[in-house]
Amino acid sequence: MMFRIVFLVSFFYIFVTNKHLNSFTTAMFSIFNKKTRVDNIEWLGVDIHSHLLPGLDDGSPDLDTSLNLIQKLHEIGYHKFICTPHIFTELYPNSSETILPALSAVKNALVKRNSSVQIAAAAEYMIDESFKIHPGLLTMGDKFILIEMSYLNETPNIEQVIFNLQVKGYKVILAHPERYLFYHMEKQRFERLNDMGVCFQLNLLSVSGYYGKEVKKIAEYLLEKKYYDFAGTDLHHEKHLDLLVNSVTSGLLYEKLGAYPFKNKEVFL
Repeated sequence: MMFRIVFLVSFFYIFVTNKHLNSFTTAMFSIFNKKTRVDNIEWLGVDIHSHLLPGLDDGSPDLDTSLNLIQKLHEIGYHKFICTPHIFTELYPNSSETILPALSAVKNALVKRNSSVQIAAAAEYMIDESFKIHPGLLTMGDKFILIEMSYLNETPNIEQVIFNLQVKGYKVILAHPERYLFYHMEKQRFERLNDMGVCFQLNLLSVSGYYGKEVKKIAEYLLEKKYYDFAGTDLHHEKHLDLLVNSVTSGLLYEKLGAYPFKNKEVFL
C-alpha cells in the first residue's frame, strides 16, 4: 500500500514539474522568437512627397486641415515634411508665388503651437508640353526635382526632358513609377530610366494595394530590383492618412519596407 502511495506521489510530482517546465520553455521560446513590432515610421522620418499645403491643389483645402494632417503624421514618427504641391498648368498653375506664402502660413501656425516639426516646400511637376526649365524651379535638397507624368500615357519626350534637367544640374526624382500603367507591360522602361540616373520614389500606400493589385505587384517588383531611392506618402486627405496610420501602427508597413535602404534621412534630413 505504501509503495503505491509513494509511486503516485512521485508520478504526480514529475507530471507537475514537467508541465511547468514545458510551459516555461514554451514561454521563453516565444519571447526570443517573437518578432519585434515596429509601430512607427521613424525609420523613414522624412516625407518628400505630400500635398499638405493649404488651398493649392487637390490636397489640403485649408490651414486647419493642414495642421491636423501634419500633427497626426508627426505622431507616427515623421519629423520633417517637404511638401510638393502639383504644378500642372491646366489644373493647378502654381508657382513659387502661390506655394511659398502657403508654406509661410503653415510654418507660422506650427511655431504658435510650439511644434518641433520641420517643414519645407518644393513641387511635383507635371511633365507635359507646357513644362519649361527655368531658374525658379522649386527643388529639395541639392537640386532634386520631383516630376510626374500622366498615368495613362508616357510623356513623348520624357528622356529628353530628363537629360535637359540633368545638364542643368538637377537630380530627377520620378514620383510613384509603380502607378504608370503604360510601364506595367514594358518593364525595360524602368531599367532605362534607372540607367539614366533617375531616382524613383515609392508611394507607401502602393504596397498595401490601395491603388490596385497591379500597382502593388509592380511596386514589389521595383523593390526587389532595388530601383527605389526614396519613399513618400503622397498624402492628400484624411482617407490617405487613416490608411497610412493603420498600416504603420499595425507594424505591417515596417514588416514590408523597414529593411529597405531608402535614402530619405540620408539625403534630406
